[in-house]
Amino acid sequence: MADTPHRYTAALAADLEARWQDEWEKLRVFDAPDLDERPKAFVMDMFPYPSGAGLHVGHPLGYIATDVYSRFLRMTGHNVLHTLGYDAFGLPAEQYAVETGIHPKVSTEANIETMRRQRRRLGLGQDDRRAISTIDPGYYRWTQWIFLKIFNSWYDHDAGRARPIEELVDELATGARATPDGAAWAELGEAARAEVLNGHRLAYLATAPVNWCPGLGTVLADEEVTADGRSERGNFPVFRTQLRQWMMRITAYADRLIDDLDLLDWPEPIKAQQRNWIGRSQGARIEFALPGTEERLAVFTTRPDTLPGVTFLALAPEHPLAARLAPASWPDGTPAAWTGGHASPAEAVAHSTSAAASRSDLERQAGGRAVSGAFTGAYVSHPADGRPLPVFVADYVLPSYGTGAVMGVPAHDERDERFALAFGLPVDTSPLSGDPWPLETRYKLRDWLFSRQRYWGEPFPVVYDADDVPHPLPESMLPVGLPDVDDYRPRTFDPYDRDSRPETPLTRSPEWVTVTLDLGQGPREYRRDVNTMPNWAGSCFYELRYVDPGNERRLVDPELERYWMGPGPERPAGGVDLYVGGAEHAVLHLLYARFWHKVLHDLGYVSSREPFHKLVNQGMIQAYVYRDSRGFAVPAAEVEERDGAYVYNGEPVTRTLGKMGKSLKNTVTPDEICDEYGADTLRLYEMSTGPLEAARPWETKAVVGSQRFLQRLWRIVVDEETGRATVADVAADEPTLRLLARTTAEVRADMEGLRFNTAIAKLISLTNHVTRSSGPTPRVVAESLTLLVAPLAPHIAEELWHRLGHEGSLAYEPYPTADPDLVAEETVTCVVQVNGRLRGRLTVPSAITAAELESLALGDPGVRAALGSRPVQRVVVRAPGLVNIVPAR
Repeated sequence: MADTPHRYTAALAADLEARWQDEWEKLRVFDAPDLDERPKAFVMDMFPYPSGAGLHVGHPLGYIATDVYSRFLRMTGHNVLHTLGYDAFGLPAEQYAVETGIHPKVSTEANIETMRRQRRRLGLGQDDRRAISTIDPGYYRWTQWIFLKIFNSWYDHDAGRARPIEELVDELATGARATPDGAAWAELGEAARAEVLNGHRLAYLATAPVNWCPGLGTVLADEEVTADGRSERGNFPVFRTQLRQWMMRITAYADRLIDDLDLLDWPEPIKAQQRNWIGRSQGARIEFALPGTEERLAVFTTRPDTLPGVTFLALAPEHPLAARLAPASWPDGTPAAWTGGHASPAEAVAHSTSAAASRSDLERQAGGRAVSGAFTGAYVSHPADGRPLPVFVADYVLPSYGTGAVMGVPAHDERDERFALAFGLPVDTSPLSGDPWPLETRYKLRDWLFSRQRYWGEPFPVVYDADDVPHPLPESMLPVGLPDVDDYRPRTFDPYDRDSRPETPLTRSPEWVTVTLDLGQGPREYRRDVNTMPNWAGSCFYELRYVDPGNERRLVDPELERYWMGPGPERPAGGVDLYVGGAEHAVLHLLYARFWHKVLHDLGYVSSREPFHKLVNQGMIQAYVYRDSRGFAVPAAEVEERDGAYVYNGEPVTRTLGKMGKSLKNTVTPDEICDEYGADTLRLYEMSTGPLEAARPWETKAVVGSQRFLQRLWRIVVDEETGRATVADVAADEPTLRLLARTTAEVRADMEGLRFNTAIAKLISLTNHVTRSSGPTPRVVAESLTLLVAPLAPHIAEELWHRLGHEGSLAYEPYPTADPDLVAEETVTCVVQVNGRLRGRLTVPSAITAAELESLALGDPGVRAALGSRPVQRVVVRAPGLVNIVPAR
């Protein structure tokens, strides 16, 4: 407006926000000293992927929250480490590059710059000296270094920790520990020794069942496969097959990964997910004899007492005995229901195995789906009474749990019952056994598949000799970089070609794959590994590099790690003070990072036992999705609301609440909101719409409410015509001082508890009160209100602080504290009744408890006179204003 040139508008906000962002950068306001006498606070966000689409308004929710909290901590006297990097390797970045035809390095670096610009515009106060990117060779050198440490370690179960592999070699060489077949270590050749050590290493090679996705050209971790057996990215079919891969022996840490959850301040649902994923249970191993052979078929059961009710055995289709047991023809007397129309048991088992390969573990165990399995044609003997029990394969049995075989007890297990009914098997309701069985502990957790058939990932720091023995590279050869290739696309196959096998992009660089190296035995020709690490690798330790990002000699300086992450009285396992991110990483990143950290702790590289002490999962910002009659999403911004209905191009559309994304055509970018309202308005709106952990809908129309609050705050301090401060050095009235004190105390508590939405509501109430007051604003009120708002809306707060006559940034100004005398509640009058009739009045604090009020009322002279000698039957208390005493009749 012409007559109010200094009105707080989007244009004015954009100007002052840019100026203060430049000022913060010039003054290095958010740089955290490595060591400091102040109490420290390490605040982290989960790594973002540098998406080609940049940020939408749902992404910054957690970033804004950690920034608000970090700014509050600085103002309360803490040395705060808060920064952010980029998790830039992996499948998402590579898929984007494949789709666009731009090399992943080029596209990823461009995406990082876009996100960095968007983050800066939001006013995120982060120490950018510590920012890292997983694709930086100076960073992934340490990813490869940690892999080598894990490769060169083994888990000593007697000691309960990882130890260097050299110590195992010494034990094998001296005979203190026997080789698997009892052969003397000195008599073994290099390949044989390597195979023995491979059976102990924490990073090892194994041929194992994997999730092969022909449509993506790579194998996937279980967590990357949806419940219906398809790839989470691309929605392609996934099949089970056998491949030789790098594995991480995370199962060695199963007990510690469960037990140490008790030391962490994490949401209980996340702890429960990890406990369930690891799946520790106790049970018995029971062996069933195969008649006519010396072999035994072992099962693991948590209910050995149900042994009398066993009527069949069920194997996972992948069980090594399944195909071997199946004869070429059906045994005499095989019921027709057991054959499934197949010519032989071998054919039936092969068909069942093929069908199971197309389903994920979750899908195979889901209730309500059709029973799938086959009779193997074999029988075993019941260990108690010798009766023959048929052996089936059943896809609800997983090879990854127990022995891959279960007792079929239809009377005591719902899935066994459904299987029995489908194949006409008996249901035996014999009494449960009272015989004791020796227990052993089993886990659902399986070792971490660590190889990916992709280009865009960290190369493995190992080479293979002519005998296919892996050799670790010396640290002096790190980092091992990727070859610069033109064709980085994986070879994909027909999505349903389950017999295909991976062909990695790195095989197209023979000059990189074949190298001549001197690894201590003179120059030899070696072959590099043509797989790369999964995208989880770089995020398994990034908190340690935030602590010491410039260290080229060590992963992290021990003194700095102890200062920022070491254990303490309130953090017995150590770790980052606050870690904020999505709940979807419960059994992926969070479990893997804990595993790597524990290995590093065992080997003496870190003092902390856990990487993240306190975890908070931010909710999702959702948006309305509008669909036409065909079910296709239409641009949300172009939909009109008419008489409670929604219309696009004159046609009715439906509205549902869902995710925000380009494919749903409902994306709103932070740039759009900053252009129209300013960054501080966006920050306030996102923090005000609900608890940090809760999902909430995005309503662009509602953003203006946050802008109006800032406009009222601005007018409290600034004359919109002149731009000068309008505050006065006068005393505030008592009601205002009391409200200011109570607001200060409550907002401070809310900020400590990450309750930013309630803090904003209280600041709005205080601002409204001050706005309604007559005369100029008292300086003490204006300055206190400015400081209270500063963590939430830092740009406008800095500007107001400057116009109030202060120099420099307020980032380290003390956060306001409340006068306890002013915080104390005013007294109120309590009416005291006997049988509903007024007998007295009490002047009491408004915060008085019901018990205290009841005691005072019963001691009131008027009440005692009215009661006389009658006992009291009951007392109704409505603190602080009413007490009604009912005497006995």
